[in-house]
Amino acid sequence: MTTSTYSGFPKLRTLDSRPVLKDGRLFIALRDPLRLTDKTILIPQSIAPILALCDGTRDARGLSASLAIRLGLNIRIDEIKQLLTTLDEAFLLDNDRSAEAQDQARYEFRHAPFREPALAGQSYPADPDELRDFLQGYLDKVDSMSILENGRGLISPHIDYARGGPVYAKVWGRAAEFVRAADIAVIFGTDHFGEEDKLTLTQQNYATPYGVLPTAHGVVEAIAKTVGEEASFSGELRHRSEHSIELAATWLHHIRGGQPCELVPILCGTFESFFGSEENPENAPTIDQLISTLRSATAGHQAIVIAAGDLSHVGPAFGGRPLDLVGRARLQAADEELMELMCAGNAQGFFEAIRHVEDANNVCGAVPIYLTIRFLDPIKGELIAYDRCPADEQGNSLVSICGVLFR
Repeated sequence: MTTSTYSGFPKLRTLDSRPVLKDGRLFIALRDPLRLTDKTILIPQSIAPILALCDGTRDARGLSASLAIRLGLNIRIDEIKQLLTTLDEAFLLDNDRSAEAQDQARYEFRHAPFREPALAGQSYPADPDELRDFLQGYLDKVDSMSILENGRGLISPHIDYARGGPVYAKVWGRAAEFVRAADIAVIFGTDHFGEEDKLTLTQQNYATPYGVLPTAHGVVEAIAKTVGEEASFSGELRHRSEHSIELAATWLHHIRGGQPCELVPILCGTFESFFGSEENPENAPTIDQLISTLRSATAGHQAIVIAAGDLSHVGPAFGGRPLDLVGRARLQAADEELMELMCAGNAQGFFEAIRHVEDANNVCGAVPIYLTIRFLDPIKGELIAYDRCPADEQGNSLVSICGVLFR
């Protein structure tokens, strides 16, 4: 840890934080979802409460006093300053230094020839021939199925291929005919670190190991003019590392045999603000404007719409209790209710089912799925596949996923 010291009133940025065990000790691993740094900062669990107090209202002395009064933790001011210096040097604090780094990263992202695949070489092969064999391997294991013609869209997971590969293969294999016929694909992807009610656009092209999928600049521009330039692009840098759209786009490109089509990549925030109020996304002006503009801008195209979203996230890995047999049965029943509403094309009912339980199951594909149904309305869906994937080594946490085709 550096010997320099931080002065100021630290405020943490939105970060990816996860518990990790190293050398028998428990740490909190901090990662930057915007990838301003590739470093992972490990904070000993014993001093992790400092992070919750870094809200911009206390300097190092105030943090030390709050820890002592609230939690009985006696941490020296110089140790706190050293920790804050480490966080600052990694651009993890919300201040002028990290803002400047974001501006530079955003400039480089926008002026790059395309968005690099963030997971190529990690979650799937970066070599196109190896990737083709890899994904085809999943398709080859699928029992014979009829191909759906004249489809209009689908729900695809965004979980990693290692766990979700069979579901990806079943839904994309069945959708092959209309996916190949499309000349433009709208992809609503979950923004795991996005803000409430925020829809985030980019004009940047998306690349896969097969080549580049060009962004439909005219469509993106039309949406931005309707919902506001600042609101549309302020979080654009999250496109660089968010995996949801990438994993769907890679399957899209594979099913098309490497032939490109235009994309409209839209990252979607949460519905959290609706859960504790009487307000409804059905009457939200921004959503109405988005849907209306998208329909107008894609009229005359052979357009398809893809929701890149998973379903429930439950168990200790997500802050819940370990799942027993009863918990698993309840999870499946809740998922079945949501999938029935999806297939009925009932966007409002889908939202209300999640709000009714205050999103107790952490449905992280809620907004992409809702927007897909709203855009395609009226439609009927067909459930192609469903699975519950392990989310911890003990098998006490699950992520549920599904594949649905809309006609």
